[in-house]
Amino acid sequence: MSRQDPGPASHARSCIEAFLARRSPPPAPRRPLYENPAACFVSLKRFGELRGCIGTLTPAEADLGREIARNAYGAAFGDPRFPPLAADELTGLTCSVDVLGSPEDCALDDLDPARYGVIVAAGRRRGVLLPDLPGVDSVDRQVGIALQKAGIDPQEPFEVQRFTVRRFAENDALGGECGSDRCAPPGCVVLEEGAAPDDAAPGEPAVTDEGDEPA
Repeated sequence: MSRQDPGPASHARSCIEAFLARRSPPPAPRRPLYENPAACFVSLKRFGELRGCIGTLTPAEADLGREIARNAYGAAFGDPRFPPLAADELTGLTCSVDVLGSPEDCALDDLDPARYGVIVAAGRRRGVLLPDLPGVDSVDRQVGIALQKAGIDPQEPFEVQRFTVRRFAENDALGGECGSDRCAPPGCVVLEEGAAPDDAAPGEPAVTDEGDEPA
């Protein structure tokens, strides 16, 4: 691990600082972590309160470094619940980055709400819930919230997928996989479905969904 890499969350913050200064985002550190495509989300808090969060369920960029820059832009300037971030808000601002593993089909018995996020789908309706959330301590609770968010009746047929999450705080180049002792408490997150058009601003979401809040 390079001493020059303070981690994905610090890279996200550097990207936001560059955007505020009307500069291009800096290149990601030269490390294998950033070189392969991966979905991620960027969450922002200011003095401990949610300030913005945008992310992807499937990669929208060629590599994680660009994915982080894209979603950092979205979290700072494209979250519809908040006004665009201003430069004077950098004081007290903290970033976190969650890197998602690829979703995989599974049965309900394969879920663990501390370790896996869940995606439920019926037709075009889809609901998502991240892992290791306060108050979500059972599979029934996790799946029930995801179904509610998707507008799917629990009695109708639906498909289930699970995914892992590795969480990074600022100045943390190692991160912690959810379900381990190093997994930091999550923030609220907005998950994106699919890629935005090629001419969209970095981080601009196509479809958003609050991944850790009941509908």
